[in-house]
Amino acid sequence: MFIFIGLIVVVASIIGGYSMVNGPLGMLWQPAELVIIFGSAFGAFIMSNTSFSLKLCAKGMGHSLKNGPSKTQYLEMLALLYGLFAKMQREGIISIEKDIEQPDSSALFQRFPLMAKDKAACFFVGDTLRIYLTTGNAGELDKLMGVDMNTMHHVEMTPAHNITHMAESMPAMGIVAAVLGVILTMAHLDAPPAELGHHIGAALAGTFLGVLLCYGIIGPFGAKLENIANERHMFFQSIREAVGAAVRGSSPIVALEYGRRAIPLEFRPTFLEMEQKLKGS
Repeated sequence: MFIFIGLIVVVASIIGGYSMVNGPLGMLWQPAELVIIFGSAFGAFIMSNTSFSLKLCAKGMGHSLKNGPSKTQYLEMLALLYGLFAKMQREGIISIEKDIEQPDSSALFQRFPLMAKDKAACFFVGDTLRIYLTTGNAGELDKLMGVDMNTMHHVEMTPAHNITHMAESMPAMGIVAAVLGVILTMAHLDAPPAELGHHIGAALAGTFLGVLLCYGIIGPFGAKLENIANERHMFFQSIREAVGAAVRGSSPIVALEYGRRAIPLEFRPTFLEMEQKLKGS
């Protein structure tokens, strides 16, 4: 939603301001310049990527239309972890084996649909507790979770960086389009002044479009993906703190408090809100 609102504001501001000084809008529409800028930038983008990173970028463009974890998702995460920790304390660690092995069919996981849909979070919790269930050793779990989080963060940042790099190439590609426009103008020096002015304006539009695409359209997509990746990293950090406390022997509610304190203030529920969520679940 925000990305569309921002895009509308960018386009409306440019067209509105240009129209205020009676600028001819037709001069801004230069399909040939767009083909040169988009085509060359996208070609360079393909050259610089692997098949793996291209797939990540394709997925990332879809993710850019979404937001990071919400307060509701944080509450669901805390409630799910409490259910697992309480069951471990009440019935022993072996009691959660089926829940973490098959979250899709687990009644506990299915009570929290936002978490159940988040496969990465389910695997993160399940894989960590599975190691604890198998070995009974909590000593290395925090490091294992850190390794997992760093890998996920690097993967999520890959499309952000690559799309940003493509955006940064667009001003240069705009200059390429502008230079080609100047070359075309030089071939028509015997034309009337009005025609020469049209050719020069079209050439300058290439520079304009390259800068606009970089900072006003494509660049923000990369920045949005970077923000989402950082917010997801904070979400997993909260899980890490709670799970780490639970396997160290903290009571379920204290382990949950470790997780709650790791939540950014903007999304952090109060203790009362968390308690009400637990009772409702």
